[in-house]
Amino acid sequence: MKKEYKILSPTAILGYGYPKESFMRGIEESPDLIAVDAGSTDPGPYYLGSGKSFTDRTGVKKDLRTMLIEGVNRGIPVVVGSCGGSGAAPHLEWCKDIVLEIAKEEGLKFKLGIIPADIDKSIVRDSLKAGRITPLQFVPDLTEEIIDESTYIVAQMGIEPIIEAHKKGCGVILCGRAYDPSVFSAIPIFMGYNPGLAIHCGKILECAAIAATPGSGSDSVMGILREDSFFLKTLSDGRKFTKESTVAHSLYEKSDPRFLPGPGGILNLSETIFTEHPDGVEVSGSRFEPSEKYMVKLEAARRTGYRTITIAGSRDPIMVGNIDKILSEVETRVKSVMDEEGIEGKIFFHIYGKRGTMGDLEPENSTGKEIGILIEVVSKNQESANTICSITRSTLLHYGYEGRISTAGNLAFPFSPSDIKAGEVFEFSIYHLMEIEGLNLFTPEIQEV
Repeated sequence: MKKEYKILSPTAILGYGYPKESFMRGIEESPDLIAVDAGSTDPGPYYLGSGKSFTDRTGVKKDLRTMLIEGVNRGIPVVVGSCGGSGAAPHLEWCKDIVLEIAKEEGLKFKLGIIPADIDKSIVRDSLKAGRITPLQFVPDLTEEIIDESTYIVAQMGIEPIIEAHKKGCGVILCGRAYDPSVFSAIPIFMGYNPGLAIHCGKILECAAIAATPGSGSDSVMGILREDSFFLKTLSDGRKFTKESTVAHSLYEKSDPRFLPGPGGILNLSETIFTEHPDGVEVSGSRFEPSEKYMVKLEAARRTGYRTITIAGSRDPIMVGNIDKILSEVETRVKSVMDEEGIEGKIFFHIYGKRGTMGDLEPENSTGKEIGILIEVVSKNQESANTICSITRSTLLHYGYEGRISTAGNLAFPFSPSDIKAGEVFEFSIYHLMEIEGLNLFTPEIQEV
């Protein structure tokens, strides 16, 4: 085992971009690994359900080009996790096509490892019947109907399949849906570094400079694993890791500040020590504790309908002051038309300037001089959604509320046409843990490029 193992994290999400100067500063330090997280459930269920990427192809290709050129030509492994944003089969294929395109353009030669994360529905059904699936907190029990209605089912892979691809000599490894720290921690754990420290380091590196001060999702950082600690440092002069920023990001997206579950075990931070230095932060004491049963998290989404929206604004103080009452009356009138015509759907009003961000959780009831009104309609098909949105928009536009002075119209529309067809709507349908003892879910596919 080397005295130090250097991990270069280019950006928080592949496709977000990074300053080439920061990245090359990291390359000049001869890193042992270039790893990047490419996905998240944060953008919502649409991208997993539809099989589309939430990052732009041009941005992803730009990020990958420099990573591949430097990694392949210098013999540094390049590992990408949760390809295409959600890590299902179409996302992985999409990312692979970009990699092959770059390789052809740049004349690169390497062994490519591709690790799908899709789980066959028959395996999920069998596991459900065998009692090997449990819901996460606030998630309903899984049913066969939900399994059937879900488009793509993926599982968050741990370190094992990445290690397998590395052992087979893959210089570039593309993963389907992966536990975020895995792409940073797998190879160093295989090299003999402490699993707790490697996983904790990966937990921070997966968001790159977001964990620094000031934070940025588009800048490169370095993590350096040692025998009893790891060290974090930024690669641009404009930001730095502090004790506070590192501790804060260790708790990021976690319900418990000490015990962070992942595939095959728990990261225990109850004895972790954070030490701030002038050029970064040193972390020690983090432990990985294997669980009795190896569990992975399943993720899936299912289609629930189609959406049409309208964006409008109002600065009429009479309308602004009575907006809740007006919208309630408009919705009642629209629903009576829907009942007459036999059209089903749901209407949502998002009032920006009052409670557009937090909705009913908003603690303050104050309203500004102007409001933005987002009319959202979801129905079983696009035509019905279009119809309901049109009726709602026109009813609100000319609704004769009490005290109205202007009769030319109540709304200001920034766009023409005013109604925007937003397409398919998905909801997360599977967010459950599955025991995988005896199942070989993640098999690397190897090809020479």
